[in-house]
Amino acid sequence: MTRDPAHFLPSAEPVALIDASGIPTGSRQAELPAPADLLRAYAGLVIGRRFNEQADALARQGRLAVYPSSYGQEACQVAAAQVLAPEDWLFPTYRDAVAVIARGVDPAATLTLFRGDWHSGYDPHRHRVAPQATPLATQLTQAVGVAHAARLRGEPTVVLALCGDGATSEGDFAEALNFAAVFAAPVVFFVQNNQYAISVPLSRQSAAPSLAHKGVGFGMPSERVDGNDVAALLAVVGAAVRRARAGEGPQLIEAHTYRVQAHTNADDPGRYRSPEEEATWAARDPLTRLAAYLRGAGLLDDDAQVRFDTEAERVATALRTGSAERRTPDPTRLFASVYSVPTPQLEEQAALVLDELSREVEV
Repeated sequence: MTRDPAHFLPSAEPVALIDASGIPTGSRQAELPAPADLLRAYAGLVIGRRFNEQADALARQGRLAVYPSSYGQEACQVAAAQVLAPEDWLFPTYRDAVAVIARGVDPAATLTLFRGDWHSGYDPHRHRVAPQATPLATQLTQAVGVAHAARLRGEPTVVLALCGDGATSEGDFAEALNFAAVFAAPVVFFVQNNQYAISVPLSRQSAAPSLAHKGVGFGMPSERVDGNDVAALLAVVGAAVRRARAGEGPQLIEAHTYRVQAHTNADDPGRYRSPEEEATWAARDPLTRLAAYLRGAGLLDDDAQVRFDTEAERVATALRTGSAERRTPDPTRLFASVYSVPTPQLEEQAALVLDELSREVEV
């Protein structure tokens, strides 16, 4: 592997293939994905947007304890899932529900975490999707472990680890990148830079030229990409996955995007950002951008749009139906999937919970 510093530096400007008006940029940094891939991504964007709208409504109705919306970031989510092969792994954060459903997980099960129910709500091994991580950056070291193990076994597995800009300030982020680079683990670190760590702007988080530049210090090639341009995302993230699968090691990618809605339904973004800033980013919406390109290229018509909208509404209906079902959480399930063979400490904790539950019944 080359040690030329220039090899590790990201582009001076984020890679973009389709501009905010839906017009190809003519960039030679990457090739425009095939029409079929763009249509598949568009279908995912339509579903992702409707999923965010419905989940946000459920949270406001009190049927979810909380919902961290990815409205406006759906292009990152959809591209992350689409470039992976069935044998690959996705390691998501709490804001990556759209990526999780794009990977094939049942939409209602994806929201289990936000109802305050047990664990992740789905089988990680079946879908090759790790539980959505709430603590910042902890999933990154776990992702590197899975990637390193796959490499040792000679498997063609690639791991895509998602995180936000706030996670890049955590120690786990540095540890994960360092280990991955030293051992050439087949992992892609995908930072969705949505400009804020809750209310803290990026300028108060890092003094680096960009978050992508952080990869240079670890000897890892990095890239910057327009996170609202799904075409550029498919090209850049897809290329990183292919390199990792070919044994060329990890890569750090920073996607420039924006969290349109609040951090969660408990947040008031009006306290820390301006309407002008929000309007600027609203004009860069990934959904309308790709729709404009597809219609201009003759790849999307009204009939196709109706089909995409119908499927998205089916997902929303399933979410409403699933959230209306009354569930009685079973506290003992908290201990069911922690270790394949329970440790003595875990068994002791389970016994304490059972004892407490039996006392409540007696009272």
